Amino acid sequence: MAKELVINQTHNESRIALIENGDILDFLIDRDITVGDKPTVGNIYLGRVLRVLPGMQSAFVDIGYERAGFLYVDDAYLPTIEEQREMTKRLEDKVKETKVERSSGQVIPDEFSTLSESVDMRYRPDVKIQDFLKEGDEILVQVAKEPISSKGPRITRHITLAGRHIVYMPMIEHVGVSRRIESEEERERLKGILESVRPDGKGIIARTVAEGQSHKTLKNDFSLLVKIWKDAQKVMDGKVKAPSLVYKDLTFIQRSLRDITDEDVNKIIVDSKQNIKQVEKFVNKFLPSMKGKVQQYENDQPIFEHYNIDVEIERALSNKVYLRSGGSLNIDQTEALVSIDVNTGKFVGKRSLEETILKTNLEAVRELAYQLRVRNCGGIIIIDFIDMEKEEHKEQVYTTLLEALKKDRAKTNVLPISGLGLVEMTRKRTRDTLTRVMCEPCPYCEGTGTVKSVSTVCYEILREITKGMKKAKNKKISIYAHPEVSAQLTSEDFSIIEVLEEKYGKQLIIRADNSYHIEQYEIFFND
Repeated sequence: MAKELVINQTHNESRIALIENGDILDFLIDRDITVGDKPTVGNIYLGRVLRVLPGMQSAFVDIGYERAGFLYVDDAYLPTIEEQREMTKRLEDKVKETKVERSSGQVIPDEFSTLSESVDMRYRPDVKIQDFLKEGDEILVQVAKEPISSKGPRITRHITLAGRHIVYMPMIEHVGVSRRIESEEERERLKGILESVRPDGKGIIARTVAEGQSHKTLKNDFSLLVKIWKDAQKVMDGKVKAPSLVYKDLTFIQRSLRDITDEDVNKIIVDSKQNIKQVEKFVNKFLPSMKGKVQQYENDQPIFEHYNIDVEIERALSNKVYLRSGGSLNIDQTEALVSIDVNTGKFVGKRSLEETILKTNLEAVRELAYQLRVRNCGGIIIIDFIDMEKEEHKEQVYTTLLEALKKDRAKTNVLPISGLGLVEMTRKRTRDTLTRVMCEPCPYCEGTGTVKSVSTVCYEILREITKGMKKAKNKKISIYAHPEVSAQLTSEDFSIIEVLEEKYGKQLIIRADNSYHIEQYEIFFND
């Protein structure tokens, strides 16, 4: 199916959307004005170990960012050649299990950015992080995951340099092929090419787009990555002091072109004359198959508006998404959990209740898979489908969900529908969610989505007054509160105020203040 890559530039904000028939397959956003020196995936730093935590088998490393990088023991330990070769054998065994994983519903990722992502691995289970790392050590690390919310970047010592067709690992000896290349004949052909260009002790992985590529193409890609690594080493030889940036990865637009452009993209539309030069230069050098497919957008209507991308983004920022049938999805995101509730809404069906439920659930599956991609939801995801009685309907919904998730570039793992009609799944967290990038917590409710009702606040005030009037020496007591709270105290609750005044022989003076939060109030007993 033909895809289009749409690139929009507005001042310091860059937005990129990969679309197919109006649907967003991937959406990326970068804001230079807010990012500053934010560590992006692929950047290499000379860092200094701040703390080693034996209890967590991890360390915090200063890389010159406001939040320290988090380094786990598996990413910190640099194995010997013998340990690496043993791990290679385990990886090969893991690849053989791919077909079993697919049949169980796991969507296999394109390739792994670090070796530790590819398999549940420990080079040396007996080695502890405190045995080879200590505070003050200067170490070379790479950003594996960008800072998310309040968390610092996840870093690794297993350096990887990603090209268009291959991934180069200068610190690890390994030869691998993307699991999405299923042909054994092609896998063996690619392994042969990789072995012929790889120096001893180094690692190299063929990405999915390497399928069918020539020896010359892969060797040229590898040579470029080797040059990048040598340049980074030259910076190190210049005796830089930690923390320092040693290598900065490609620009946001270049990384996007490298990572999400495939042979199905038939157009790259750019609305900035400055960016189109950068895109064309990158395409000519790294994406020869895309030559002639880069276009300058000339219309007066904003490019994202023209392709209806802005509308889709607005839908993705809402907690409620309506389905065409009249049903809806309620999507709630927290730090570690995303819950999706499927509702029939206005949809009443035509034949039977069971058919109505099935149709709503099937429509919800396609929409929720789409929303997970656009919103970039990660972590644990719980989907509450409408209860279905027939097992064949549950199986149909589950199978449809697995099929819908195949378009997702992020790794997912899905469990079958439970007896309660719930689906538990995980989706690999690679970057901040769309909501966190484009929104901030409400300053009024502080992100909770709710505030205390006026009645609740009034009764809190009345309890505080009752408790304090017994000890108050002054005859007059002043109460300052939000206008709505003050209004209820002087109307619906005024009879209670009169009772308190009479009982304690005090005068209650109620004042409204527009600057007060609905839950905020002050009581002055001794003015």
